Amino acid sequence: MTLSTEEIIRYSRHLNLPQFGLATQEKLKLAKVLIIGVGGLGAPLLQYLTAAGVGTLGIVDFDHIEMSNLQRQVLFGTADIGATKTKVAIKKLENQNPHINFIEHPVRLDSNNAIDIINQYDIVADGTDNFPTRYLVNDACVLTGKPNVFASIYQFEGQVSVFNYRDKKGQIGPNYRDLFANPPPPGLVPSCAEGGVLGVLPGIIGSMQASEVIKIISGIGEPLSGRLFIFDALDFTSQTVKLKKDPTNPLTGENPTITTLIDYEVFCGLDLVPGAKSITVDELNKWISEKRAFQLIDVRESYENEIGNIGGKHIPIGEIQNHLEDIAINGDVVLYCKSGVRSRSTIDILQLEHGYKNLINLEGGLLAWKQSVDPDLQVV
Repeated sequence: MTLSTEEIIRYSRHLNLPQFGLATQEKLKLAKVLIIGVGGLGAPLLQYLTAAGVGTLGIVDFDHIEMSNLQRQVLFGTADIGATKTKVAIKKLENQNPHINFIEHPVRLDSNNAIDIINQYDIVADGTDNFPTRYLVNDACVLTGKPNVFASIYQFEGQVSVFNYRDKKGQIGPNYRDLFANPPPPGLVPSCAEGGVLGVLPGIIGSMQASEVIKIISGIGEPLSGRLFIFDALDFTSQTVKLKKDPTNPLTGENPTITTLIDYEVFCGLDLVPGAKSITVDELNKWISEKRAFQLIDVRESYENEIGNIGGKHIPIGEIQNHLEDIAINGDVVLYCKSGVRSRSTIDILQLEHGYKNLINLEGGLLAWKQSVDPDLQVV
């Protein structure tokens, strides 16, 4: 495949690089890369891969743009709020580089569709922020033989690595399960939506992800296979940790037990909090309209409650131990937060440590309420 005159001019700074040249730029044009998640990481990742001339970019995301995204998801603007992320991203990226073929996957990646989608691409770049999807992407990449360029961000720290990479000798490097054999307990590690993230951090880490993708395609340099790069933005330090393959890895170890994709919500313990009840937003809305007797508690932080809430008593999760007398021990008590994670974790604490048996978690939290009941509710 040859580059057009326009493309040669566009990529001229690449072509002038030692070890790069025309042949390497053509490799980029032939490559097919799948980006999972158009969030803080996916936005800069897509922009730089588009600018670099990666020929086919698949984009997986089922979400819509919210105002709280704009602090870090620099691909979007105020006018885009409410629109589908994949459609807005492709429209803007096509303007950035008309020579790229974009493929839209406006779906939630799951065990039913992951293999079919990932099989269409050469490389996968995981920009998600939850453990079920990270394990799903890892396992699907291993089962399909695709390299997985991984990154994660949380508050002020970012991590980057390359999993399931086959080097020039044919040796396959570690995968995500070699680093984290098991997910943390539900609620222990909040997502960025729950725990926050410095706005510029995804740009830094997403750019590193893009660099690793380009290195894999071009064959130039040494990808971060077998290494985990950790960056701390607060004191501007970094460290690189060596990774080894775990012989007990259930996917690629000496005695593998996972040969197909599994239910990752169950694997990560997010299907149910043991012994806890749950209620959907539609059911709760019905309770409210029927004026049913129950207690409603918001466990989010004060600033979140002030922006928007659905009523009830406000007890932040960090103060829950000091307000036990305010939580009824009889009758139904419904706890809610932004997404259902913190309220579920609060229920776990109250059940295990204080013997509560009447607590109910609002499934999906206020995000689900906003989607199904009140689209005007402000949620941060």
